Amino acid sequence: MGNKSISFAMLVVGLSLGTAWAIRGQFGHEYGAAWAGAIGSLSVLLVAKRTDWYARFFAVTLAGAIGWGIGGLASYGIVVGYGRDTEFINVFYGLSMLFVIGGLYGFIGGGLFGLALTDSPTKPVKWHEVIVEMVVGGALFYFFLIEEFDWRMTPPRSEMWAVCFGAAVALTWYLVRHRYDSALRVAVFAGLGGGFGFAFGNFLQVLGNLTDIKFNFWNVMEYSLGFFGGLGMAYGTLTSEWESNEPTQPKRQIWFPLLMVMLVIPYIVWQQSFELERLQDIFSKIDVSPDSPVIGTVQLVSLGMVLGMTGWCWLRFYQNKANPASYSENEVFVLFLSLWGLYILFSLFITGAFMSGYRIEQYLYIVNWLLVAFLIGKAYPVFTPSRLAPKQWAINFGIVLVFFALLTSVLIHSHGELKGSHKRFGAPPPAEESQ
Repeated sequence: MGNKSISFAMLVVGLSLGTAWAIRGQFGHEYGAAWAGAIGSLSVLLVAKRTDWYARFFAVTLAGAIGWGIGGLASYGIVVGYGRDTEFINVFYGLSMLFVIGGLYGFIGGGLFGLALTDSPTKPVKWHEVIVEMVVGGALFYFFLIEEFDWRMTPPRSEMWAVCFGAAVALTWYLVRHRYDSALRVAVFAGLGGGFGFAFGNFLQVLGNLTDIKFNFWNVMEYSLGFFGGLGMAYGTLTSEWESNEPTQPKRQIWFPLLMVMLVIPYIVWQQSFELERLQDIFSKIDVSPDSPVIGTVQLVSLGMVLGMTGWCWLRFYQNKANPASYSENEVFVLFLSLWGLYILFSLFITGAFMSGYRIEQYLYIVNWLLVAFLIGKAYPVFTPSRLAPKQWAINFGIVLVFFALLTSVLIHSHGELKGSHKRFGAPPPAEESQ
């Protein structure tokens, strides 16, 4: 019964983060990944049904958002192209490096999420130490791996994956040193899920494009990363041991994460994505003229939605709360659907899908939102704590590499030369491209 309940909860989280990550494809970079990470973090809190976690859900959500967002520093466009090549070494390299990049998304996201769950008055996390160590680790690894050793993953693109890798190593050392075993477990399984999902998604993308079906198979790859990353984060959380905390929190500890999650991240997404030139280019595909009032309306309405939701959240979740504050499952549920719903609306606006059906995958986001809204309240998992098992993780990693070799064999025998393919070995690096 316990295994079935955990599997159901994992599925719900996978659907949530998978859909959010697919939406993230319209926005990209750290800010888009952070918004998706926030949605995935909220879904884990809701399926876990821990009332003491609800009291700190803004802080925990912010930690998960920042963690998943850090991976957005890495460039992966050319790495995806390696998976479209016809030689075994290039395709296997591409899948393996996508495993690394996706794994960094999940590992840092799951690690900071788990660390925030561990944070308590009796065993407080020294966040200033975590931040400093991760920044220093990122800088050191970038300097040595890229500048000194010239170990480049994706030339001539940005090699910021090395910064993420250094930050992940520093986070690992912090978790091990302070015996945050549960947070480390969440990090490992979220990283395993994110890495596997990214590589497997590339496999699905290549095969999907061969079918000539008019569908955004790049979006399938993004969904795969989030779906498997969500499975891993949920599994790591539900199979770890967590101490109980107070079901309330002083209000002074709420306002900052609330504004970060509800205002700062969505505003940055709006400011970076809803530029006039980009909107004019997108809407030209659905025969909307550059001087159409529709474009200005989209800009203003989307910004107004961010400000309106922030004001509503400030009143409901902070201003009208007693001190110390507590939150119910229903309140977290309402905020989860609202934050996710706003992300979907942003996607409909930025693609013009609200007035044209040329992007059919956009409507699947709404279907997923409705499905999760129906299912998430039915998840009642039984926590089944397990110990850290590094040897088993190493074996699992070897199994994953063998599986990637099988996927590589399928890919190289499924097609000839494809548009957008790249070679890491056997040919000069491709010309400079934008990230």
